[in-house]
Amino acid sequence: MPDVSVLSVRLYGTEIGTVTYVGAEKTLFAFNDAYMEKPDRPTLGLQFKDGFGELITDFRPYKIKLMPYFSNLLPEGHLRKYLAEKADIHIDREFFLLWVLGQDLPGAITVVPTDGEEWPEEAHNVLEGEAAKEAAEDAMRFSLAGVQLKFSAVQSASGGLTIPTSGVGGNRIVKLPSREFANVPENEFSMMTLAQMVGINVPAVELVDVRSIGNLPEGIGKLGQNAFVIERFDRNDDGSVTHIEDFAQVFNVYPENKYKKASFRNLVSVIATESDQDDVAEFIRRLTFNVLIGNGDMHLKNWSLFYPDRRHARLSPAYDFVSTIPYIANDKSALTFSRTKEFVGYTIDELEHLSAKATLPRKLVIDTAKETVALFMEQWKAEKMHLPMDKVVVDTIDNHLTTLPIVTGEE
Repeated sequence: MPDVSVLSVRLYGTEIGTVTYVGAEKTLFAFNDAYMEKPDRPTLGLQFKDGFGELITDFRPYKIKLMPYFSNLLPEGHLRKYLAEKADIHIDREFFLLWVLGQDLPGAITVVPTDGEEWPEEAHNVLEGEAAKEAAEDAMRFSLAGVQLKFSAVQSASGGLTIPTSGVGGNRIVKLPSREFANVPENEFSMMTLAQMVGINVPAVELVDVRSIGNLPEGIGKLGQNAFVIERFDRNDDGSVTHIEDFAQVFNVYPENKYKKASFRNLVSVIATESDQDDVAEFIRRLTFNVLIGNGDMHLKNWSLFYPDRRHARLSPAYDFVSTIPYIANDKSALTFSRTKEFVGYTIDELEHLSAKATLPRKLVIDTAKETVALFMEQWKAEKMHLPMDKVVVDTIDNHLTTLPIVTGEE
């Protein structure tokens, strides 16, 4: 392998910069001149913007890991381990994982080797030659980031789902049953359906039999019967893409710090600065909903911005709503609201503190939260026995709701 390898970073298909492997496991990102000089350039991410709105162009080298923005494009957990093994690449060598997986990343980013450089055999643990290339191409089939096994799939005209052999162009995300917890797809489908019923912006969702999905890896169906399917809001019907970034990217933190480094007050402050009051209200609506269902996993990577006009950030459609309290007793919020992570601490007083510290309109915040509680309680009562949840999920949420002052009115 040459001492230097270069990956082209493309946004909407146009090169905007490079990630260079300079040897000794060090990498360096740089924008190109054409992108820096373009006055109406599309936004790559908020972390590349300084306090005056100008483009930041000076970056330090990183060793083994990529800089956090690019590290957050790669899979986590089981999927990362699975893909690294398929590609025969060490799980921590992120430059080479990005090389292999860069054609189907979240948003409008693609990453490809410059000048058609061949797969570097030295990046592999054991394999060489054609075997190394085949391993890398096999891994590319399943490239989207996530903790569960989460694959990018294409929905056919007949409605069936197929995992693309090339790993490129999927318009749905298929989330398979969890190895740790029972019936997570059914739980997520139910929570996302309820969210839509209370007015939250939710992409199209389905619950499908795992056996109906074509081209899954051998043995995957043994994990459970159903898979959760959600439409990719970064892929459009006309074949175009919409750029997105999660809040770990926004706050420039690595995925392992997704439960740290920021609070919900910090998140909504960014949204209020970059977007408008409709998105602030939507954020409060989602935050309240996830308190009501007892979702302790709304970390930085489970909130995203997207760029419909390529330049200005909006709160993306919702995703990853799961009631975690049936699985984790006494679970609490992944992030601090304003002063507390305790679900019982999500009170009118806590919301007033959040709105004051984030300089949000108090009436907007409080009225949105109260409206969401009322709508949720109405829909929960009507639908909880008709959605495909386990009885333990229903009972756990029922008990949880009796403890919340925002529901009972006991401040």
